[in-house]
Amino acid sequence: MSKHYAQDVGQVVTTRTSFIDDIINLARKSSIFYLLFGLACCGIELMQTGGPRADIDRFGSVPRATPRQSDLMIVAGTLTYKMAERCRLLYEQMAEPKYVISMGSCASCGGLFQYAYSVCKGVDKLVPVDIYVPGCPPRPEALTEGLMRVQDKIVRERWFSARRKIGQPEASLGVDYKVTA
Repeated sequence: MSKHYAQDVGQVVTTRTSFIDDIINLARKSSIFYLLFGLACCGIELMQTGGPRADIDRFGSVPRATPRQSDLMIVAGTLTYKMAERCRLLYEQMAEPKYVISMGSCASCGGLFQYAYSVCKGVDKLVPVDIYVPGCPPRPEALTEGLMRVQDKIVRERWFSARRKIGQPEASLGVDYKVTA
């Protein structure tokens, strides 16, 4: 270890916790497992993002079909009230820490179906959203940018110095980033 991170005190070597945080966050940002949750036409763009052209596998993102193995939920498409209960259930089954990307204008605010009686006026009414990706439907490049903003958020987290309480809501559940299409 470099002298910057370690200090030798007799038989005990003390290490700054920020170095350990950096190592943990590097591993976490390079292994994001996202939940396959395509609801409407944005789901096609979500599939295209995982395809060979956009290839978000190069960032370490792997699609998972079960919420218990996922730490990122990408809500892609029109969220109806009938599906809202299932969306909340899937979010609650995900392990901590968990992140949510709202993909497309329908998931963010209801989109052009917002006046329909059956459409939820945004996924942020159900679960805390970290990143909003605008567009109808957003391009794969925009979703890739949203994934990179989630990675930035993961890198900034501190585990040993200021650990989050599991199950406690955070004070800032609002928008951290807005990705432009």
